[in-house]
Amino acid sequence: MTTTISIGDLLIRVTKKDIKHVHLSVHPPDGKVTLAAPTETRLEVARAYAISKLGWIYDQQAKLKNQARETPRRFIERESHYLWGRRYLLTVVQVDAKPCIKLDHKRITLSVRPDSDAKKRAEVIHEWHKALLHQVVPSIINKWEAKLGVKVVDYFLQRMKTKWGSCNHRAGHIRLNTELMKKPKDLLEYVIVHEMVHLLEPTHSDRFIEILDDHYPAWREARAELNELPLAAETWKE
Repeated sequence: MTTTISIGDLLIRVTKKDIKHVHLSVHPPDGKVTLAAPTETRLEVARAYAISKLGWIYDQQAKLKNQARETPRRFIERESHYLWGRRYLLTVVQVDAKPCIKLDHKRITLSVRPDSDAKKRAEVIHEWHKALLHQVVPSIINKWEAKLGVKVVDYFLQRMKTKWGSCNHRAGHIRLNTELMKKPKDLLEYVIVHEMVHLLEPTHSDRFIEILDDHYPAWREARAELNELPLAAETWKE
């Protein structure tokens, strides 16, 4: 059961679940607030709890509002791009040949045809990001399949506007946001572990938290770091 309560101009989505404790969350990028409560919780109690946490909610929303955002990428000479948490400068080479990308310790060299526009260059970079993710994701999944005792039937990479990852526990599939290519690899691992735990527990229940605590005790620090890193330039919507 899901409903929405309002406190002044603040809207909070309340979901009742088979859990023991209340979980209040403020979500990037726009500070949306959700509250998960035990099934028997009355809305008046949920409202009172949220009111008691208003200072914390507004503090978290302010942090998100002030969070650094990337300026829109134009894919031009000497533009900054990030890979695994490191900054590189882009070099653009125009050649009449199939697009390709080379990486050295300071620079990303993008070779494209002379008539390529920003959209085409973005597509080439995105496909490269996906290829690099495919090089590292399977080994992380294999590692955590053994630790968690689960099986990922398949994984998918795509642009995702509101989430770092998602899980279809019935199909055994996980999806990962290709923006993770820009973040440190340990944060990619955290997202993969988070989604794989959903194969054991589909909801963000107390059991889900307990499993994460047991197998990845630094998950709170990883989540905080991920949410403090620069957001993509695009406007994220539901």
